[in-house]
Amino acid sequence: MELLAEHLPSLYNFVIRMCLDEARAHKVVEETFLRAYVGADTSPDGDKVSLWLLKIAQHVLGKTLERRPEVSFDMLDEILRSEATRTDIVSSLTEPRRDFLLWGLKQGCMTSVVNCLSPGERAAFVLSTVMSLSDSHAAQTLDVSAAAFKVRLSRAKKKISDYLAPRCEHVDPMNPCHCPARVGVALNKGFIKSRGEVSLRKQLPHYGRYGAGAGQDDAPLRDVVTIYGNLPETPVPQVLHDHLIEMVESGAWSKYCDQNKS
Repeated sequence: MELLAEHLPSLYNFVIRMCLDEARAHKVVEETFLRAYVGADTSPDGDKVSLWLLKIAQHVLGKTLERRPEVSFDMLDEILRSEATRTDIVSSLTEPRRDFLLWGLKQGCMTSVVNCLSPGERAAFVLSTVMSLSDSHAAQTLDVSAAAFKVRLSRAKKKISDYLAPRCEHVDPMNPCHCPARVGVALNKGFIKSRGEVSLRKQLPHYGRYGAGAGQDDAPLRDVVTIYGNLPETPVPQVLHDHLIEMVESGAWSKYCDQNKS
């Protein structure tokens, strides 16, 4: 229980950034904690637990994700930038609905951009930039050398920067892609939903002006590392939290352990 309470938020934040799909992310997180439950007797102590869980999650993701990206930069452009911009949608909305949709669009877009990378580059970027792990800890999580990790991270940063630099207002306010003008297109394409669940995100809190952080203005940021580093941790869906608690309290995982030991 303590393991879930302490480490579920950060683990989910890593997995959802890697998956782009909530249902798949739920399965990865559940299998990660099941494996941790089975191997609890050999779990490390203290600060090493979070790295241990991330390493298990990366192993599970390795079996789950395709080797090639399932989305591409061209596909993202087709979804969000193939139609004329529409500012009437945002201007007709009232807070907090407006901020909720803008937040969902920014979060969904930024996560989709990361998912245009190969799984190895994606993991390096998310662990370093979103999770703020040191190079040595991130390399350990991915089970690669420090040199190999730096190569992956460098390639990931370049690809994301090359894509966002000429497009995104958060990199340069003079760029053509502005979130308020894209909300109508995103709604029309189903990238975000007008009510309830936001695509890639669920039950999102209100964060200032669409996601810079509570009480902060979402001023354009010119460095992609800073942009991704400022994205708040993705909230854990209540249904996932409750399901994991039920697996522990019902004894389902204990039975699984007993069956695999016999």
